[in-house]
Amino acid sequence: MKTKKLHWENPLFDKKIALFLISQNLSLFGSTVVGFAIVWYITLETSSGFWLMLSTICSTLPQVVISLWGGVWADRYNRKHLIMLADAFIALATLGLAIAFWSGFKSMELLLAVSVVRSLGAGIQTPAVNATYPQLVPQEKLTKIQGIHQTSISVLMLLAPAVGGAILGSMEIVWAFMLDVVTAALAILVFSFIEVEKIERTDEPASVFTDLRQGLDYSFSHPDLRRIIICYACSFFLITPAAVLTPLMIERSFGSEVWRLTANEIVWTVGSLIGGVYVSLHGDFKDKVRTVALCLVAFGVTFGLLGIAGNFMVYLLIMGTAGFFMPIIATAQTVFIQEITPPTMMGRVFSIIQIIATSSMPIAILLLGPLADIVSVESILVVSGILLAIVGKLYEISGRNALAV
Repeated sequence: MKTKKLHWENPLFDKKIALFLISQNLSLFGSTVVGFAIVWYITLETSSGFWLMLSTICSTLPQVVISLWGGVWADRYNRKHLIMLADAFIALATLGLAIAFWSGFKSMELLLAVSVVRSLGAGIQTPAVNATYPQLVPQEKLTKIQGIHQTSISVLMLLAPAVGGAILGSMEIVWAFMLDVVTAALAILVFSFIEVEKIERTDEPASVFTDLRQGLDYSFSHPDLRRIIICYACSFFLITPAAVLTPLMIERSFGSEVWRLTANEIVWTVGSLIGGVYVSLHGDFKDKVRTVALCLVAFGVTFGLLGIAGNFMVYLLIMGTAGFFMPIIATAQTVFIQEITPPTMMGRVFSIIQIIATSSMPIAILLLGPLADIVSVESILVVSGILLAIVGKLYEISGRNALAV
C-alpha cells in the first residue's frame, strides 16, 4: 500500500515567512515601546497639546518627506538590505539618545530631534517591508498571512504599553531606548538568514525623479488606488484625535497615573488582538472596499462615543471595541493594494500610500493640537467621529459606482 507524502500548503510553515514575521515583529516591538514612552514622558512632563503636536510632527513628517525616495529605492535595490540598514540606522540613533540621557543631557528638544531621525528610518523601511510580502507569500494566501501578522502585532502591542508603562513608572526612560536597540539588533540577525531576491525590472534605467513621477502617475491614474489615496487622506486626518489626543484627555479628565495611560493602550490592543484572530480564521474578504467602508463607519461611531463616555471604565470598553476593527481594515486595504499593484511598482505605490497616511496626521495635529488647549478633547472626538463615519459611507458609495461603470 502506497502512502502519500504530506506537504504543508499553508505558507505560515515556510521558513522564510516565519523568520520574516519574527524579525519585523521584534523590530516593531522595540519601536512601539519607545514610541509610547516618549509620548507618555512628554504628556506627563508638560501636559501640553502643543508639545504633543511637536512630537507628532517630528515622528511623522520626516517619514513623509523620505517615503517617496524610500519607495523608489525599494523598487530599485534589494529590499532585504534596505530593511536591515534602516533598522540599524534607527537603532544607532536611539543608542545615541540613551547615552545622552545617561550623561545627564535630558531635554524635550533632544527627544524631538531623535524622533526625526527615527522617522526617517521608518520612511525607508516601511515601503520595503510592505513590498516584500508578495515576494514571499502566494497571492491567494496574502489575506491569511496578513491576518496572522496583524494578530502577532496585536500581541506585541499588548505587551509594549505594559512594558513601556513599567519602565516609565519604575525606571528611567533610557531603559526603553535600550530595549529598542536590543530588539533591532535581534531583528537584523533573524532577517539575515532570509534570502530575498531583488526584483528585476524590464524598463530602461531612469533617474530617481523619473521613477518618482512614474509612481505618482500610476497611483493617481489607477481608479482603485486613487480612491484609496483619497480615503486614506480623509480617514487618517480624522483618526488623529483618537490616536494622539486621548492620552491628553485621560490625563485631564480621569487622572495622570501611568496605569491609566497603559490601560488605554492595552484595551485597544486586546480589541486588535481579537480582530486579528478573526481575520486569520475568517478573513476571506471578497468585497474589500465594503469591508474597509464598514470599519471606517465603526471607527467613527466608537470614536464619537469615546467623547461622551464620562466614566473611565466605559471609556476603556469603547476603546477596546474600536480596536477590533483596526486589523480588519489594515488587512483588507493592504491586501487589496498588493493584489492590484504590479511587483515593479509595489514599493512606490506603498510609499505614496504611506505618505498620505503619515502626512494627514501632522496636518491634523497642527490644527487639533492647539485646539485641544482651547476646547475639550471630548468635543473634538465627537465631531471627528461623525465625519469619519461619513467618509466610510462615501468610500463604499464610490466603490459601488465604480463597479457599475
